[in-house]
Amino acid sequence: MHKVFIDGAAGTTGLEIAERLAGRSEFELLALDDAKRKDSAARREALNEADIAILCLPDDAAREAVELIDSTSATRVIDASSAHRTAEGWCYGLPELVGRERVSEARRVSNPGCYPTGFLALVAPLVREGLLPADWPYTVNAVSGYSGGGKALIERFETAGAPAFMAYGYGMAHKHLPEMKAHAGLAHPVLFAPSVASTYRGMIVEVPLHLGAMADNPHADSLRDSLSRFYESSAVFTVHDKAPVAELLLGNDAPASDALELFVFGNDDGSHARLVARLDNLGKGASGAAVQNLNLMCGLPETAGLRLTLA
Repeated sequence: MHKVFIDGAAGTTGLEIAERLAGRSEFELLALDDAKRKDSAARREALNEADIAILCLPDDAAREAVELIDSTSATRVIDASSAHRTAEGWCYGLPELVGRERVSEARRVSNPGCYPTGFLALVAPLVREGLLPADWPYTVNAVSGYSGGGKALIERFETAGAPAFMAYGYGMAHKHLPEMKAHAGLAHPVLFAPSVASTYRGMIVEVPLHLGAMADNPHADSLRDSLSRFYESSAVFTVHDKAPVAELLLGNDAPASDALELFVFGNDDGSHARLVARLDNLGKGASGAAVQNLNLMCGLPETAGLRLTLA
């Protein structure tokens, strides 16, 4: 049995991880009562007792938690914050991209961000194969359920007078930008246009491409075929075929899902394409990804405890 400590278990991500682990005999969850959740000595003890610690904390608190783990401790870490996503010595926890074996053997795993999960799933394999240029100025348009914004945003959207839609990130310095560039192998930062809609969970990430302006003039069908081959062994990712889709929806009553869907749309003359990922920002975008990485690190079936029914 593997001892797991969720540091930050009272937050949205921590609660959803605990739900996915509930009733699983492979794990013993170490818990602190409310009075000790912020007590450094109690946290240190739990962090060092655990086989795997899952950090569901703000960035600075996640760095502090790592420092509380003794150098001689056998504790392995999954960090759901953005503190270590491009840090040396940390494995980026997107097994579909970096490889399941690498995640399974890692001592320090950084969970990807929700928006970067969609972007990287679409772009990184195509850049690796040379179908898309690494030096292209990529744009990302994305919308998420408001649960991704933490307690303050959840409260704002669930009170009277909350906005139906909110665009943000106009300072052009969103914390997701470094991992998008680094893990896709890009020469330039992406132009990221995030937004939030009045739905609790769900996310659509879109990368529009002017294929006709690229030197090699790739075709949408080639991009789709390449993604299908790349993810053919994945039980989490689905690459949709050429069947036309009139619209993609985020539903207010969508169930929790740890799956991820990929679409490639192209116009008739092949000059334009829209790469689209649809996922649950709390699922494969956060808690589901952590559980998937936990399974791999513990030598368990990768999809155990995951919710893979597509909405």
